[in-house]
Amino acid sequence: MSKKKIVVFIVSIVVLIVLFASLYVVNPMEYKVVRAFGRIEKVDDVPGLKFKIPFIQSTQTVTKALNTYDLPASDVITKDKKSMIADNYVFWKVVEPIKYLRTLNGIEDRAKERIDAAVYNSTKNVISSMTQDEVIEARDEGLTDLITDDANTAMSEYGIVITQSQIKALDLPDDNKEAVYQRMISERNNIAASYRAEGEAQAQKIRNETDRTVAVTKAQASKEADILIAEGEAEYMRILSGAYDTPEKADFYNFIRSLDALKESLKGQGQTIILGKDSELSKILYGLGLS
Repeated sequence: MSKKKIVVFIVSIVVLIVLFASLYVVNPMEYKVVRAFGRIEKVDDVPGLKFKIPFIQSTQTVTKALNTYDLPASDVITKDKKSMIADNYVFWKVVEPIKYLRTLNGIEDRAKERIDAAVYNSTKNVISSMTQDEVIEARDEGLTDLITDDANTAMSEYGIVITQSQIKALDLPDDNKEAVYQRMISERNNIAASYRAEGEAQAQKIRNETDRTVAVTKAQASKEADILIAEGEAEYMRILSGAYDTPEKADFYNFIRSLDALKESLKGQGQTIILGKDSELSKILYGLGLS
């Protein structure tokens, strides 16, 4: 191999080394921090192929991914001096890589130490401002939001944001758990009794209204019936009066009534009737030639 070819080969190797040293790749879920002699110069977070000054600038990777950290359980005291045990876990991520590197040097264990302290203090502060009953009532989203917001105040200086600080378990110490449960049962029973009493009062009110409506309806119906009977009797008397308003009609009416009475008297076997000469029936029978 000639000297010229050797030189070309060496130059090519050097060019390739320089080229590879000047290139770096930014992935979608990471920050690339560019340093020059250890000093941070810029942060690239746009995915793609990037260039840097070889042998002078270097890169450091910080993840954008969401991290999970399960905190140890801790004792907390409520506003009414009741002890509770809180077991939290958090979701966190780096949002300001420069702060993250300058304060924690990009070490995840240090980040977890700060998160542990911030979340514990926030949990203690939030729960200590509430009674035990208020804590139990707000143990879902309400308590989570309060603790998350308070913890982020402390974590902002590290370039970290806690997206959620969730209480995995919020329990009572074994020595007072039974007493609290009994008190809660008693309160729920009182609430149930109140609901039952209110329901019974409403039912009685409805029954009273129904009875009153029925009584009014019956009275109205009875009144209308009496009116109809009176009107019917008045109409009957009017018709009767019109039917016998002359002596001839009156005599005929008496004649018919007397026959009906005689007919009723002779019902049955072997009936005999004795009449005086002055009785109306005798006069009728005499007039018919039956006496």
